[in-house]
Amino acid sequence: MADTVEPRQLSRFLPPPDGAGRPSAVLVLFGEGADGPELLLMERASSLRSHAGQPSFPGGAIDPEDGDPEGDGRLRAALREAEEETGLDPSGVQIFATLPALYIPVSGFVVTPVLGWWRRPTPVAPVDPAETARVFTVPVSELTDPDNRAMAVHPSGYTGPAFRVGPALVWGFTAGVIDRLLHYAGWERPWDRDKRVSIDRKP
Repeated sequence: MADTVEPRQLSRFLPPPDGAGRPSAVLVLFGEGADGPELLLMERASSLRSHAGQPSFPGGAIDPEDGDPEGDGRLRAALREAEEETGLDPSGVQIFATLPALYIPVSGFVVTPVLGWWRRPTPVAPVDPAETARVFTVPVSELTDPDNRAMAVHPSGYTGPAFRVGPALVWGFTAGVIDRLLHYAGWERPWDRDKRVSIDRKP
């Protein structure tokens, strides 16, 4: 799927043609949990300037030491940021694909989702509480459960997929990527797209 999917099949927000936007990468890490395949997520600290308090993938900006932002620098950045935010051991992660770069207009990041398999899981927890409030895994079965799905609606006009996972509501960029992954991996189950949940924070 990752080799054939087109950017517009993932999002309507694509990198600006003029090359604007800060290159970054996120780690979309799947592993085997007690209830089958699961996905690693974290909750951003409520004090952060952008996307405060939102569940997200580990990740961040590509630094010069990561290397080519159009090549392996994306992989190194995703693993480095994941280690810095969650404490995972990168040597236990097998990278198997990248998705096309997408754009987050509210923060100006051009984000490459890096897909990985957690072949040797290690303990994870917030490394810096000022940056990460919580680290957790979500069974894929919960993400595909129609009862946990809805469309998020923000007063700004933003509308997009959302997932209720325990006490967390996953929405915005992260939920959009999960939604498309479930769809193109053949895991999606029919759900009520007329079900709405209101958001009072920036997407």
